[in-house]
Amino acid sequence: MKNLYLLLILAICLSCQNKEQVDTIVTNANVYTVDDSFTKAQAFAIKDGKFIAVGTNAEVNSKYTSENIVDANGKTIVPGFIDAHCHFLGLGLNEQQVDLVGTTSFEDMMKRVLDFSNKNNVDYILGRGWDETDWDDKTVPDNVLLSKLFPDTPILLRRVDGHSALCNEAALKLGNITANTKVDGGEVALNNGKPSGVLLDNAQALVLKHWPQPTKTEITKALLAAQDICFDYGLTTVDDAGLSRESIEIIDSLQQLGELNMRVYAMVSAKDTLAVDYYLKKGIYKTNKLNVRSFKVYADGALGSHGALLRQPYTDQPQKYGLLTTSINDLDALAQRISNSEYQMNTHAIGDSANHAVLTIYNKVLQSKPDKRWRVEHAQVVSQQDFEMYKTIVPSVQPTHATSDMYWAEQRLGNERVKGAYAYKQLLNAHGKIALGTDFPVEHVSPFLTFYAAVARQDTKQFPKDGFQKEDALTREEALKGMTIWAAYSNFEEHEKGSIEIGKFADFIVLDKDIMTVDVYDIPNIKVEQTFVDGVIR
Repeated sequence: MKNLYLLLILAICLSCQNKEQVDTIVTNANVYTVDDSFTKAQAFAIKDGKFIAVGTNAEVNSKYTSENIVDANGKTIVPGFIDAHCHFLGLGLNEQQVDLVGTTSFEDMMKRVLDFSNKNNVDYILGRGWDETDWDDKTVPDNVLLSKLFPDTPILLRRVDGHSALCNEAALKLGNITANTKVDGGEVALNNGKPSGVLLDNAQALVLKHWPQPTKTEITKALLAAQDICFDYGLTTVDDAGLSRESIEIIDSLQQLGELNMRVYAMVSAKDTLAVDYYLKKGIYKTNKLNVRSFKVYADGALGSHGALLRQPYTDQPQKYGLLTTSINDLDALAQRISNSEYQMNTHAIGDSANHAVLTIYNKVLQSKPDKRWRVEHAQVVSQQDFEMYKTIVPSVQPTHATSDMYWAEQRLGNERVKGAYAYKQLLNAHGKIALGTDFPVEHVSPFLTFYAAVARQDTKQFPKDGFQKEDALTREEALKGMTIWAAYSNFEEHEKGSIEIGKFADFIVLDKDIMTVDVYDIPNIKVEQTFVDGVIR
C-alpha cells in the first residue's frame, strides 16, 4: 500500500513536470471567444500577455499549470471591448470643463456655468453637452444672458454633437466675429441681423484659434482620467477620432512609461496639415499599445445642428441643406494623396450628400488598391442607391446616435429619407462587417448602451414600443462582433485582438451577467467586474 501511494505521488509530480508553466489560468468560465465560429470555451491560459491555450477545463488543465489559477465560477467572459469611434482625450479634457450633459433648460445650463466659474478661478471657460431638443423650449439659445452674466470672461459652450457652440460677446470679440463674417464650411448664426452667439462647424475655429491650448500636464491628466473611466466599462482599445501630433506623442510616452495601459488606435486630425505631412513621410507607427495609421477627415456637420449635408433641403428648415466642411476638391486631393500610402482615410459623413460624395471619391481612388479598409465615420444618412458603394468601404457607426436622435430625426429628414438613416443592418449587409463605437463624449461611454441600442433600437425607457426602425437592428452576435473582432478588423488589428484566441493579446473582461442571454432590458445595467489588458487586471 505504501508503494502504491509513493507511485501515485510520483505520477502526480511527473504530470506536473510535464505541464507548461504559464502566468495565469482561468477556469470554469462562460467564455464567448468571438472566433470565426463564435465558439464557446470554459478555460484559457495566458503567458507573456497573450492567450496560449483556449478550450475546456480538462484541455487547459491537462497541459498547463500556474501559480495564479482564477476560478471564474461560471461568470461570462468576452474579449475586451473596442470603441471604434470615440474621443478619448476629449473625454478626459471634458472633466476639466463645464459638464452640460443632461441640462433640462437654458437656465439650467447658465446655472452650471455659474457654479463652475465660482469653483474655478479661470480666465476662459469651455463647456460641452447642451442639447436644446431635450428642453421644453427647444429654441436654439442666443448669448444675451450669457454675455450679461460674463461680460469679460470668454466662454464657448459646445452643443452635445460638438458641431455648434454658443459664445458670449467676449469670445466673439476674440475671433473678430461680426454680422458680415463668412467662413467656408461654417456659419455665424444671426438674430435680427446681429450674431446670436451660435457658431456652426468651421466658424468655431475663428474663436478657438485664440484660445489657450491645453498644457502637457493637462493633457496627461485628461488621458489618465479617461483611462480610468474606460477601464471601468470594459474598454481595452479606443479609436480616438482626431488627435494632434503632440497628443499622440504624449500618449506614446505615457504608454512607454507604463502609466497609460489603454490601447489607442490614433486617427491623426487632417485639419493639421503639418501633422498630415509628418505622418505620411514617417509612415505607420506601431507599438503593442499605439497604432498610428489613419487620418480623421470631416466632410460635413451634424444632423442635430442642421449641419449634416443633405441632397434635398431639411424637412423642418427648407432653406437649409447643411454644410460641406471640406471642399470636394480638397477631399479628392487628400484621398489621392493618402491612397498612395499605407494610411487609412476615415471621414466623418452624416448627411446623404456627404456620404455620396465621400463614397464616390473613395471608390474612385481605391479602384486598383484592394484592402485599404477606408472608413466612413457615422454613415448616418445614406441614399438607398448608395448602400452598394459600401461593399469595399467599412461603415463605422455609433448605435446610441440612433436612440438619441430618433425623437426628432424624422422632423429633419421626412418619412421617406429617414428610412436610410441609422440603417445598421443595411450597412452590415452591404459590407459584411460593421464597426461599432460610441462617439463619446457626444454619447455616454458605456458599451452596454451601444450593444442595447444596436439590438433593441429603444431608449432605456423601452421607447418606442416596437423599436425605432427595428428592421435595422443587429443580432446580439453581430453587436458583439462589431464591438470586438470587426472593430479590430477596421483597425487592421484582427490578428492581435478582438477575440479570445491563441496568440492574441490577453485582453478580456468579466461580466456580472451573460450579455448574450440576459433579458434585453437588463443589458444597459450589466457591470464589468474585472478588465484585463495583457492578462493583467487594470
